[in-house]
Amino acid sequence: MTIKDMENFRTVCREQSITKAARLLYITPQGLSKSIKNLESELNTQLLNRSSFGITLTETGQYLYDHISELLDSYYNIYNGIQKIQQTKNREIDLLSAYGILRLVTPECITDFRRKHPEITVHYREYPDKQVERLFLQKEGNVAFTIGPSDSAEFHSDLLESFPVKLLVNRQNPLSSKASVTIEDLRNQPLYLESSEFYIHHLIVKRCMDAGFTPDIVFETSGFSLCHKMVRKNLGISVVVDFIFDDMGDDSMVLIPFSDGSYQWSTYMLTRKDLDVSPDILLFQKHVLKWMNDIKNGAVTR
Repeated sequence: MTIKDMENFRTVCREQSITKAARLLYITPQGLSKSIKNLESELNTQLLNRSSFGITLTETGQYLYDHISELLDSYYNIYNGIQKIQQTKNREIDLLSAYGILRLVTPECITDFRRKHPEITVHYREYPDKQVERLFLQKEGNVAFTIGPSDSAEFHSDLLESFPVKLLVNRQNPLSSKASVTIEDLRNQPLYLESSEFYIHHLIVKRCMDAGFTPDIVFETSGFSLCHKMVRKNLGISVVVDFIFDDMGDDSMVLIPFSDGSYQWSTYMLTRKDLDVSPDILLFQKHVLKWMNDIKNGAVTR
């Protein structure tokens, strides 16, 4: 029985589905089922009732679920306290970044910091937006780049840059002649969209639902490149922000702004509100904010 097995069990309970939980955990349903069976074997009990209609908790499964958060919270407090001591001692920046933000900040920002401060080690890991939030809440990493703002009182949040989300269509699509669109223009349109692990997914789905319809999402992906490819083939539409579209550079497609409200993709740097926050983290925070300001003023090119 491992911490990972217990995390997996908690996610299954929350999602009430092996398939949905496996998608969130980035493992196969078969691998997740094996993890749950490891727990059942160790505890010598059946935790889940499995049927074609889904899963429910047994009496012992409910008992474990009722107490597992307390157990895991205690573990993570100890584990991350040890990691914080080690990171401060070893002078490490452990950066969690949502996909796309390192492209926005630019790799040169990290390279320049390493050059100026060779005594500090910078590690970075990239994940979908929502996964960055979950990991940072679990006290992994000591700096995070994410889509926000964060509503957690535990974090200090610095705005890096904000972009309007726009509709991406092929020039052969009738929508391409419009100067602007509204969310109603997405009705009955085949939509390629990043998955529910991304902020932009929730933004668009909520706007559609508020307008009284469910968007026709034909495919969800963990990377925008597939959305871009499908729109280029004129198989559907998508949404994106300017700087990603500019990087793709394709004359067969156009970006159209929304005119029915604010559709913002805002990027933030998160640090924790610890009283004993590392001076190295503060130094990194200051470096990134200055770098972003230099980009804005034209002193640094993206």
